[in-house]
Amino acid sequence: METRFVTAGVKRVGRGVLAACLAGPLALAPAVASDHRIALVPGGPHPYFAGWEPGLADAAKDFGIAKVEYQVPAEWKLEAQTQLLESLAAQGTNAFGIFPGDAVGINSTLGELKAGGIPSIAVAGCAKDPTDAAFCFSTDVFQAAYVGTKALIEAMGGKGAIVHVAGLLVDPNTTLREQAVQKAVDETNGAVTLLQTVGDTDNQEQGDQKINALLAAQKDKIGGIIATAYISSVVTATALRNLGDKRIKMVGIDDDKIVLNGIRDGFVAGTIAQNPYGQAYIGAYALDLLAGGCTIKADAPWITTPQTAHFVDSGTVVISEANVGTYAEDLKAVTKKMQATFKDTYLTCK
Repeated sequence: METRFVTAGVKRVGRGVLAACLAGPLALAPAVASDHRIALVPGGPHPYFAGWEPGLADAAKDFGIAKVEYQVPAEWKLEAQTQLLESLAAQGTNAFGIFPGDAVGINSTLGELKAGGIPSIAVAGCAKDPTDAAFCFSTDVFQAAYVGTKALIEAMGGKGAIVHVAGLLVDPNTTLREQAVQKAVDETNGAVTLLQTVGDTDNQEQGDQKINALLAAQKDKIGGIIATAYISSVVTATALRNLGDKRIKMVGIDDDKIVLNGIRDGFVAGTIAQNPYGQAYIGAYALDLLAGGCTIKADAPWITTPQTAHFVDSGTVVISEANVGTYAEDLKAVTKKMQATFKDTYLTCK
């Protein structure tokens, strides 16, 4: 059993190489569970995906998967991701979990993989239908942003002006989060207003510049900040601590230690923990089964989203001062419970 975690670029693979290698005997040879080679590939470098590593390691151990890899394109460009996928396929990887570098553009590669007998699922972000990804296993980002905004409004006493600091515009989840924030605001019937949405803050340099400029210019008008991306949350928590004023309430997403310390010290009201551990653990488990011949159950209780009709929510936990020290175990419990019924719920296996 081998578990490898690699962050690397990849040399360019010529046009048609993926199709050629998929046509070879390695891709078409029958495999048993111990022979499966599974890779999880995000759209580019980002700290969120580091949470996949322990989930993959535990999945390899618990399910007897021969080899799992976590590999990251050198940059957030679809071409870099597709080149990496081509390289891994040429090396014998026979199942992929993919965060789409582009929700539409990735579909041609997913189609080539399927044509060669290599199953794929979308993980942490969905490819847009019609797609050959078997399903999307991700946070229900709309619901997470909605719950986070509702928590922020409650922390503000139900009134005031909020700012939404949002993620990268290339991330297919960003639009859904913007819609969720607006829904929560609209439900207050004017008691809460959305002062501004600041996009492309899920990048350290841009996030620092935009969020600190926002606070310098408008902090007296802002009653709360909802941050719906990882780095956006870290930068906002840091900026509010530097201001030293706990009047502005903040709810973020993910569980970076800066955000968690902000909760402990009263500069952050809460954060929504996604489940990258579970995405990798159950994602690898499902890919192992698909590579072994299981098929998607047509009548499974899929969630329909604006991007796909085959969505499975990977789960979230709300972190507050009350559970800031124990939430990781809460996430593992969510994962184990889901895994116990996942096969029977979503797959047909002979």
